Amino acid sequence: QVQLVESGGGLVQPGGSLGLSCAASGSIFRSYAMGWYRQAPGKQRELVASITNGGSTNYADSVKGRFTISRDNGEKRVYLQMNSLKPEDTAVYYCNLRNVRVGLTQDYWGQGTQVTVSS
Repeated sequence: QVQLVESGGGLVQPGGSLGLSCAASGSIFRSYAMGWYRQAPGKQRELVASITNGGSTNYADSVKGRFTISRDNGEKRVYLQMNSLKPEDTAVYYCNLRNVRVGLTQDYWGQGTQVTVSS
């Protein structure tokens, strides 16, 4: 099992910035990806950003240029820096860890943290 503990989130005005952090522990494979997803009311959960062991990143088009994902492999942490926030970024943000092994992938989720962008 893998445990993910998120921190950060909260209320911010449009145009503001916020940072999220997620710490992973437990049975983590040598190869794993970490990322952030979000789910707004009435919508499906969607990928925000992800990052591999090697540092390759992937972003949703809606956040490119505004959000930055990074990770600390030694500490098994992933971060999401969110700038120029918009009301449409309002959602519950979930940390994800994906264990990867030949023929096997395992997904684990954090408990979620609320991000609200409002004036």
